[in-house]
Amino acid sequence: MAEPFAVKDCSQITLATGRHAHTLREFNAHLREVEIESIYQHFWGGRLAAQFDEPEFQNDFASWVSRGLHDQELSEQLGILDPTFFPDLEDLRSEIVDIVEARLAQRDHLSWVQVDRPFSFTRGQIVVLNTHRRIHTVKELGEALPYLSVGSIFYHFIDARRRPPMRVDDFRSWLENFGTEHQTLSDRLAAVEPYFGSLADLRARLTAVVQDYLEN
Repeated sequence: MAEPFAVKDCSQITLATGRHAHTLREFNAHLREVEIESIYQHFWGGRLAAQFDEPEFQNDFASWVSRGLHDQELSEQLGILDPTFFPDLEDLRSEIVDIVEARLAQRDHLSWVQVDRPFSFTRGQIVVLNTHRRIHTVKELGEALPYLSVGSIFYHFIDARRRPPMRVDDFRSWLENFGTEHQTLSDRLAAVEPYFGSLADLRARLTAVVQDYLEN
């Protein structure tokens, strides 16, 4: 019998790195050297923050370029980046640096134009909470998913993909305990795109996948 799925929740503490950029050139210099956790934070960390409206961009870099530098072309280039398409965060960092450097080469004045509010590089620290809730079957998973907190969705479906050795979401990892019995469901979960959209939207899509699997 498979081990029960232990539902966890999480919250995030945002920590300063001490790095601030007033110009695009400073921003690029910090991008090259900032700890990799900061790249992760500025692409994923906002998911756990309370949001009262739909953000224009999914990552903090694109938002700052748009609001601070008013460079729509660059902000759109950064805004369409999907971190899940890159093998690791260093590859994502390299792509961002390449995009910014290409823009600096096109618009030399962006090297020295200063913004009113500098970009502050931060990093996040995940605090994991035990909910003491256990899921024993796929049917129970389908029933529980709509009621899981967005923190649980983030921890189990997004943050889990960074954890060695499997680097897959916790739902698929748990399904492996059943052998090939639920391989179809595992494949469908693997196809769910986690980046664009809110955590509530992601929860709804995961729920739909599992419930559709159970009904058919």
